Order: sequence, then structure tokens, then C-alpha cells
Amino acid sequence: MFSSVKAYEGQHYSTLKRQCLQSGRLFEDPLFPAVDDTLFYQGNRIGRVHWKRPGELCDDPHLFVDGISAHDLHQGQLGNCWFVAACTSLASRESLWQKVIPEWKEQEWDPEKADSYAGIFHFRFWRFGDWVDVVIDDRLPTVDNQLVYCHSNDSNEFWSALVEKAYAKVYGCYEALDGGNTADALVDFTGGVSEPMDLLEGQFAQDEVARNQLFERVLKVHNRDGLISCSIRATRVEDMEARLDCGLVKGHAYAVTDVRKVRLGHGLLAYFKSEKLHMIRMRNPWGEKEWSGPWSDSSEEWKKVSKSEREKLGVTVQDDGEFWMNFEDFCHYFTDLILCRLINTSYLSIHKTWEEEVMRGSWIHRGDPLRNRAGGCINHKATFLQNPQVSVPVCILLNGILLVDVPVLIKQLFYNQVELNRKYRMHSAQQKVAGSIYINSRCVFLRKELKEGRYVIIPTTFDPGQQGEFLLRVFTDVPSDCKELTLDEPPQTCWTGMCGYPQLVTQVHVLSAEGLQGQDANGASDPYVIITCEGEKVRSPVHKDTRCPSFDVKGIFYRKKPKEGIHIEVSWKYNVIVDTFLGQVTLFSDPNDRQEQHTVYLKDKGSRQDNNLPGRLTVRLITCTTLNNI
Repeated sequence: MFSSVKAYEGQHYSTLKRQCLQSGRLFEDPLFPAVDDTLFYQGNRIGRVHWKRPGELCDDPHLFVDGISAHDLHQGQLGNCWFVAACTSLASRESLWQKVIPEWKEQEWDPEKADSYAGIFHFRFWRFGDWVDVVIDDRLPTVDNQLVYCHSNDSNEFWSALVEKAYAKVYGCYEALDGGNTADALVDFTGGVSEPMDLLEGQFAQDEVARNQLFERVLKVHNRDGLISCSIRATRVEDMEARLDCGLVKGHAYAVTDVRKVRLGHGLLAYFKSEKLHMIRMRNPWGEKEWSGPWSDSSEEWKKVSKSEREKLGVTVQDDGEFWMNFEDFCHYFTDLILCRLINTSYLSIHKTWEEEVMRGSWIHRGDPLRNRAGGCINHKATFLQNPQVSVPVCILLNGILLVDVPVLIKQLFYNQVELNRKYRMHSAQQKVAGSIYINSRCVFLRKELKEGRYVIIPTTFDPGQQGEFLLRVFTDVPSDCKELTLDEPPQTCWTGMCGYPQLVTQVHVLSAEGLQGQDANGASDPYVIITCEGEKVRSPVHKDTRCPSFDVKGIFYRKKPKEGIHIEVSWKYNVIVDTFLGQVTLFSDPNDRQEQHTVYLKDKGSRQDNNLPGRLTVRLITCTTLNNI
């Protein structure tokens, strides 16, 4: 993974450290200097700041004291609970934090090798498809000899403050971290895919079945080393960070630190009882202000759990910001949940693996409608289809989109089911099968199970004309061949004069069949359909055990011979080698046809074409003389 790590702003850690050691001077980062502009972009709001190195704040500085823990972090004077919550989740996953904090043993202070200390550190974040290595010096902002921002429980532990400084450098300044999205930070720490979930919309508090299914999803993400965060939505400004009677805080990001099925009862009896409680543990980045309801630190409910089970869970009676809740109460109080999955693409894994396609694209505004790629949302019908279009010819299950170094834009993803053989851009609206919500976040996630077919993904901004770059990640259960559609119609080539150029474009949509001849012992069939036009074929998936399949399959054909018919054949998938012919039709279509939809009876083939066979097809035909009209 790290063979492709990029040096952020061209600063190479090993080179800079070697230069410092040779010169005998501690590193001072020229790209992120110890000045107010590094802290603020709207002016100093906390008074005179003194930049100090850890050695000036304590006698025995360390990166870690007694290892790394979710309890290490406290938020400080910056509204970046979203970042601290993500760090808290990160701290509980050794395999993940060692990617963010590389060579941590080498970076640790060593009192026996004082000459090797150069005041330089480096950390790694996943940014828009690449891991970047960010170099910083260790000068930290303080007031009255205390760290202003993120700090640890132990006054001589500095990993959290240094990671925060590196992250602030990527964002431009510390104040840029004041208010943000936990989903973005989780992706930056892992390279995973963040899925935001609206617990109110899902009605998980009321629907026990849905709630249990959600718990299993959350448990699976946790058990597979994913990161999880949650919050209670604040609908008014005055509700931000308002404390509820139950101890929870609105508009505040919490890190989920554990998810368990807790066995109730004591002794051997507990092992024979099937009753298990769905439990979730969270931590407030403030390091205080905890849930005070059932299953809080000192509540009576813990008496229902054996001492050994409590010890296994690490239940403590301390105001350290960490607490347990049962999942029903969790769904009652919390409104938003973020699941950051580490998508498994390893072929050696015993778990489900995914195929990943990564594409980079741009929203670019141009005056020519055929060249414009910044069409805005679907409300702008005249320009919507001018957005970038990405063709994916398989069943899509997961994908995300990330913006690259552009102003914050509200954006969305659309899936449109299109013709199985589409090679050129869509110019008329087709069936929308899924769409994410518009969200003012760097990361947009859309999960959807779709039937086999070809789909076009349209990433959009909300308003037309907004420009920027994006990274599209598509995860599929089988290899896919994602391609951005760039051409509007078949290109003119040097062979056009000899071979001719299309005069018409026809979309053939085979909707369904009825009354097909039964073939198996149950009187059903496994039918599929093949559409043929001027030598090009489109074949549908096989439909199992039906005489009335809903094919819903489309093909698009650019026709050089307008008078040649369109041939549609229905067959039965008998086995790997032999298929059985069920019937066929030949249709004709030109731009003057007023009737688009036709119901036609199947015919025999060869010399028996006048014979009707059991079954009829419903087909929709659209033909245009302008090739970029469909």
C-alpha cells in the first residue's frame, strides 16, 4: 500500500530529518510556520499564543505513554469533535493507527539518543485516492503553558496533538477544523468508505426487526475493523452542544468504541440462557459528560451481568467520557450514524471481497451544451444530462464519490439503467433506479443492490456551472469495466465514406413476454431474449421458472440501413450446450411512427415463419434521425 505514498507538498521526511541532524538545528516547517495564520483564517480569537516544543512543556515527552488508547484524547478549544471522535475510533485499531502514524518507534523520543531528535514528525492520511505523507515540526500552540487544542490525559503524551497539527496542515490552518464531517476524517484515516445513516428516517427506534438488522450491520463493521461514529442532530444553532437531561450532547460527534452482544445472568446459568442484550459503547471527545440512563457506568442494570462479563467489557465507574447503552436506547436518542467500512479487495481473504474501480473526473463548465460537463442537479432538466456519465456493466453494490481540492459543493450520485450496449452519452432521461441525497460533504455514499444490467452513474453538483474535480470509487461483486462516456454519437472516421454512416438511431426496449410455451416438468421455462439489428446483438439475462418474464432489457442501435428490420428472438435456456427456440418477431421502425409500444405474437422461423407460436412480446421502439437525441 505504501509503495505509492506521496510526499505532501514535496516534503520528504527522511531527507529533511537528515538535513536537520547534519546542521544540528531543530526542524522549523516553512510551509506551516509558528504564526497566527497557521491557527486562524478569520483573526486571533484566543489571545497571545506561544509556540512550544514538547520538551519545553514537560521533562519527559513521549509520543505514547503506556500505548495508544481511546482515552488519550481531549478536544481542547476548537470545535473539532468530529476529528477527535474519528481519532478516538482510530486509536482502538492498531492496524489502522500504525498506517496513520508510521515508524512510530523510530519517531518516539529516545532519552538515550538525544542527538537523534530533530523536532520533525510525519503522519499519513488517505486523500482522494492516494496516501500522502505529511511532515510537521513539533512546535505546538499553547496559552499559559497549556496546549490550546487536542491533548492527552498524560501531560507528557503528544501523539494526538501532533496528528491534529498534521491534519490542520492539510486543511490549511487549525481553524479550518472548526466544524467538519466525521465521515471525511474516517475516510482520511483508513481509505475506507463512509456510509452515513439517518436513524430517524429508518425508524429504527420503533421497528424492532429493522433495529436488529441494523445492529448486525454495525457489529459486522466493528468486528471487521471498521470505524464508527454517531451524533444527535441539532436543528437549531442554540441547540449545538446543548446537554440533554440524560447526559448526551446535541450536535456533537461521539466515537463508537465497542459493539457487543452481552450475556445476561450469573454463573453457569448465564451460559445456558439464550438472552443476550445488544450493547454499544461510545466516548465523548470531551472526556466527560456521559449518558446517565440505563446501563450507564453506575446503574443498577449492571447487576444483571456477571462480574467476569463486566470485566471482559471493561466497565468502569469513571467520568472519562466513555459509556455503554443498549441499542434500543441508542436508536431512540441518536439520529445519525456513520459506518466506515474497510472494503476488502484481497483475493486471499476468507471474507467477502469486492472489485474496486477508481475513476477521476471533472465538472467543467463550457458554453457548448455538447461539451459542457457541469449541468447541475436533476431540477435543471435542460442541463442535467450534460454532467459526466460513467458506464458500469454489472450489479453495483457500493460506491462513493470524493471531491478533490475544490470549494465545498453540494453533490449527489444518480444511477440510471440504460441499454446493455450503450457506448455513447445519454441525451434523454432514462430510468432512474437510485440516487443519494444532496449533501454538503466531501464524501457522498450510495449503496444499492441492482439486477444484472448496464447502468450509468451521473455525479452532479446542485447548481449548474459549479466546477471541480471528483474521484469516483465503484465497488462491485464481480469485475467491472467502468468507463466515462465522452462521445455523443458514433465518430466519423476515414472508413465512413466506404462503409457508410448511421442515418437513424433506434432504442429497442423489450418490456415483457406472456404465455410462452412451457418446457420443464412444471410447465415453466427459463427464457431469455436476443435483439439483433444490422449484425449487432443484445442478449438479456436468463429469467428462471416463468412463462411471463419481465425482461425489461434495452438495446440501442445506430442504423445505416433504415429499411432493415429489427429481429427479436426468445429462447429457453435448456443447458450449457443446447437452448430451445421459443419464437421470434421482426419489427420495423422509423421516425414517423406515432405508436411507440407494440404487442406482437411470436412466429416460427425459417420456412415456417407464417406459423404463430405460443406467447407474445411487448416492445417499445423509439427512432430518431438526430443521433444524439436518445
